[in-house]
Amino acid sequence: MELRGYQKSLIETLRSRLAGGKRRPVVQAPTGAGKTVIAAAIVNMARQRGKKVIFAVPSLSLIDQTVERFTQNGIFDVAVMQGMHELTDASQPVQVCSVQTLARRTIPLVDLVLVDECHQMFKLYDDWMNRPEWKDVPFVGLTATPWAKGMGAKGRWDDLIVCTTTQELITDGTLSDFKVFAPAHPDLTGVQIQAGDYKVDQLGAAMDKKNLVADIVTTWMEKAEDRPTICFAVNRAHAKSIQLEFQEAGVSCAYLDGFSDLEERAEVFRQFKAGEVKIISNVGVLTTGFDSDVRCIILARPTRSEILYTQMIGRGLRKAEGKDHCLILDHSDTTLKLGFVTELGRATLDDGTARRQTTERKQPLPKECPKCTFLRPPKLSQCPACGFKPEARSQIACDDGELYELTKDKKLSVKQQKYTMAEKQIFYSELLLHAHLRGYKSGWAYFAYKDRFGVGPDSSLSGSKSGMIRPETDRWITARNIRNAKRKGAA
Repeated sequence: MELRGYQKSLIETLRSRLAGGKRRPVVQAPTGAGKTVIAAAIVNMARQRGKKVIFAVPSLSLIDQTVERFTQNGIFDVAVMQGMHELTDASQPVQVCSVQTLARRTIPLVDLVLVDECHQMFKLYDDWMNRPEWKDVPFVGLTATPWAKGMGAKGRWDDLIVCTTTQELITDGTLSDFKVFAPAHPDLTGVQIQAGDYKVDQLGAAMDKKNLVADIVTTWMEKAEDRPTICFAVNRAHAKSIQLEFQEAGVSCAYLDGFSDLEERAEVFRQFKAGEVKIISNVGVLTTGFDSDVRCIILARPTRSEILYTQMIGRGLRKAEGKDHCLILDHSDTTLKLGFVTELGRATLDDGTARRQTTERKQPLPKECPKCTFLRPPKLSQCPACGFKPEARSQIACDDGELYELTKDKKLSVKQQKYTMAEKQIFYSELLLHAHLRGYKSGWAYFAYKDRFGVGPDSSLSGSKSGMIRPETDRWITARNIRNAKRKGAA
């Protein structure tokens, strides 16, 4: 296949980096950039020089797909190292291998190693790349998401080459544009974080609730317009619940998980391509290597991982005839927390020493339209989906004669009227009486006075209690109690 301009430029850059001494470079090629075409071009160049190559993949499902793509790109001297595969042939110079098989066998010495989905850092790779006999052999990593923590640590990958970006591919028409709606906001209170993402068991319990699952189905029926859809669920029980709910609503929905065998997957893919199945509810299966015509993505699986999030969205960004955009129904709040996939990226590999939050300046997050739940770019005031434009509102709140103004730094400033010392004395004496009647310590009056005037009572003020409490003072005390109660509730 003829290479695109950015693919040619990438390969020239890769050759230059290898010639300059880099031995473990990573090539970032987002969904739709032609990662396998790039890999085939690299393999072909190596074969023209008589070199032997290993192409390592992280899962069995990618073995046959890679062989097929290589054949389409003119690579015929290829074999497979995986179980008792029918293409097993140790004499062939190009070996497509699963990492599971490589971990159990003696790895044949070759001149070049390509590692697919290299952000998945298997223990084998750390050992393999640092063996003395492999020190000078180039390892080239391929991934759409080179953001895993520690990828650039000593002894691992040593360079990052960005092929192109998702936004550039959308702009030039290579990828489909997308629209995101956030129709539901799950309550993840109490869901703990483990290894940088939500604990799956607790997350499953939070997401597999009748009202949330039902909302997924009704939202799809209202907005998806019968589009071929992939739904990403938390766990097997959750994915099954979603499948059952769709089927009860009369929508054909299939189910896949990591235990589904290759024949079952192939049949579901055939039905999906033929339109016999509209939705595939899956768990951890369709994040890579699935290139069917997908026009809607349901995010029913909250995640804090930019890698997983980008992989899920990427399944819907490939172009197809008559496809104007991919519809994303985000029931997980992930887009609101991480931003659009077009805004994610890194200039360098993470070496594991810096906190992720400080390595790159975060882009402004998208905003939700209060009328139609469309997620719009943060600097866009009018909703592109429904045309709603919020009216400007005063940011000044009034409370018992005091003005609270929201300043540019988002803090409240208090504009006070001038009070005489006599008026302050009356107010303080009323506070002391209130504290006495309520059984509070005298310190309560001190802090209440400070809340009102910004400073504690002046030493010249008398500590005597008033004989009564005026209605305006009583209202002020009530308002203060409400404010304090709300603060405690929020905390």
